[in-house]
Amino acid sequence: MTQAARKLTFEKYLTLDAEDWLRLGLPEGRCEFIDGEIVQLPVEDRINAKIALFLLTRLANVFPEDRLCCKDTEIEVTSSKARTRVPDLMLLSEELAAVLGDGRSTITLDMPPPDLIIEVVSPGSTNENRDYNLKRSEYAARRVPEYWAIDPEGNKITVFTLVNGFYEEAVFTGEMMIQSRFEVLRLTAEQVFRRKR
Repeated sequence: MTQAARKLTFEKYLTLDAEDWLRLGLPEGRCEFIDGEIVQLPVEDRINAKIALFLLTRLANVFPEDRLCCKDTEIEVTSSKARTRVPDLMLLSEELAAVLGDGRSTITLDMPPPDLIIEVVSPGSTNENRDYNLKRSEYAARRVPEYWAIDPEGNKITVFTLVNGFYEEAVFTGEMMIQSRFEVLRLTAEQVFRRKR
């Protein structure tokens, strides 16, 4: 991961446009804002993109495109140390889609949470810790009703469902039918992992 050399306030970060990005020599590609620094995300495995695209296609058959975000919208997850995440896939609520509009693709703390976040876990213990522990806490704090962690290496899909402010988790493998609030995502884990072949 590449980091920008200088610290920024979150408010200043939100005002940066393409010219500022170039002038300041900030990293290219997908980035997250973490405690005053802009951190470039590593390039993903192709399987991660294929799984996200497959699920995006399923969602696009049911929901309008203004409610769908695929690796292009960040969400502010904490105020104590300003931090954003760029999920692989998000389904926005109608209210959030209207508030977000066509401006900067940042969901701030004063906006409603998305209805669903899906992350495809990259290999390695650091990535697993981030997706199963850190993001779980961050997304629960943001009151995201449903969060998926898809693990291509472990061939499992963990669905976190928000209940009374905390996530309850269910793990799905093989021919198990994934239990989701969204009927279009009632698939087996095997159907999702067919992208690996």
